[in-house]
Amino acid sequence: MSIYQQAAKGLQTVTGSQTMKGSSPQMSSKDGAGGCGCGTGPGYATPLDAMNGPRERLIYVPCILTGTGTGAGTGTQAPDYLATVDVDPESPTYCKVIHRLTMPYIDDELHHSGWNACSSCFGDATKKRNRLVLPCLGSSRIYVVDTGTDQRAPRLFTVIEPREIFQKCDLAFLHTSHCLGSGEVMISSIGDPRGNAKGGFVLLDAETFEVKGNWERPTQAAPQGYDFWYQPRHNVMVSTEWGVPKFFVTGFNPADLGKGRYGRRLNVWDWTTHCLLQSIDLGEDSAPFEIRFLHNPDAAHGMVVCTFQGTVYHFYKTQDGSWTADKVIAVPNKKVSGWLLPEMPAFNTDMLISLDDRFMYMSNFIHGDVRQYDITDPFCPRLVGRVWVGGSIPKGGVVTVLEDPELNGQPDPFMIQGRRVYGGPQMLQLSLDGKRLYVTNNLYTPWDKQFYPELVREGSVMLQIDVDTECGGLCVNEDFLVDFGKEPFGPARAHEMRYPGGDCTSDIWA
Repeated sequence: MSIYQQAAKGLQTVTGSQTMKGSSPQMSSKDGAGGCGCGTGPGYATPLDAMNGPRERLIYVPCILTGTGTGAGTGTQAPDYLATVDVDPESPTYCKVIHRLTMPYIDDELHHSGWNACSSCFGDATKKRNRLVLPCLGSSRIYVVDTGTDQRAPRLFTVIEPREIFQKCDLAFLHTSHCLGSGEVMISSIGDPRGNAKGGFVLLDAETFEVKGNWERPTQAAPQGYDFWYQPRHNVMVSTEWGVPKFFVTGFNPADLGKGRYGRRLNVWDWTTHCLLQSIDLGEDSAPFEIRFLHNPDAAHGMVVCTFQGTVYHFYKTQDGSWTADKVIAVPNKKVSGWLLPEMPAFNTDMLISLDDRFMYMSNFIHGDVRQYDITDPFCPRLVGRVWVGGSIPKGGVVTVLEDPELNGQPDPFMIQGRRVYGGPQMLQLSLDGKRLYVTNNLYTPWDKQFYPELVREGSVMLQIDVDTECGGLCVNEDFLVDFGKEPFGPARAHEMRYPGGDCTSDIWA
């Protein structure tokens, strides 16, 4: 039975669902809760206010054991879990996992989390950022985690079973979660329960977590789905497309290219009416992944990475009120031998923008580098920093680079504190002040197994990269390492990172 068939039937359980509703006091600013503590609601009034918020001291990280049969060396399967990592340099448990919240099911593939409330609710004193919403790419389950009772030891609040999503929304393969200023949570989908592509959105009540139904109007789902970002002052939301789940769940097959099985569009939605207004074609098999508007809520500009192309497009509003996109960055392919294709794309899988809208950071999962661009002029980004932290082309590996427009030779294997790092940089998170960039290297289990089997065997890491915010520049902090290869349940793969008080990839200003 395929992964998407299992998800559709909701068979992958090891225990029953749980609901544990406890008290939820306001989060402490000591651990980076955010906000001014003056009864004005969660988050910050402006992105620049957020830049002056407290330094991060905790990070929540989904740790993936899906499909790897680890189970602390027993060969049995183990559930994914949410790790709490201490990143306070003054703490005795610095760079350590201090808590693990194990999920009650196996093979969930925890993915991109979001909050019940963020800076889009700033000004509403009745709102608290105290629930982390964890959608699952594999099972289409949704976990809601209580982070308000004890930030250092989150607990499970409730579980939304996939059958409810299937029945009420006809959506599956859940990806991105964002809170809305309306008091709701919205989660994007990549497909339907049968594994077909479907770019729709699940709407939850942010207090009760009742599944309210679809955000999009009937028959208005996009052809494909993945990530999204909204900008209320321009009455717009833009979503992206990965591909058709029933093809990508078994790995990346080059034979699927050129057949409409991977995404190519930016889909532009009317934020008020929930209607699909236009689709911007970025080219066949471009696979637009992560998308971000500039944080300034008045800005009508944003960036999106196209994974298979190794490109970045700047999208923006035109004088006639429509939207368009221009290619502004193109990372050249490398001609290689020993890889599954004769040309190796960068596979730029993640991207974020600093809160002052000055810098964009991008991870190239296959090539192995993290890049910093000055986007002061979004029409003409400038590369100002780059660092190599893994990838597929280190010396001594199976891949030989035959022609490289950027490098004179293959980089050395990446080592830190005596530990060889396998895999390529993937998920990124930036400190509020923009001075520290955190990196993990899990993408998606079937693709991890295919591209980086050593990563699955050895587990992933979290790195910290020091950022020059004056002139630009990146440098790996050699004193910082969180090694998920030594976890008690076996080597785990770390995915997206969240601070208790919000961050530049979960907060949207209305």
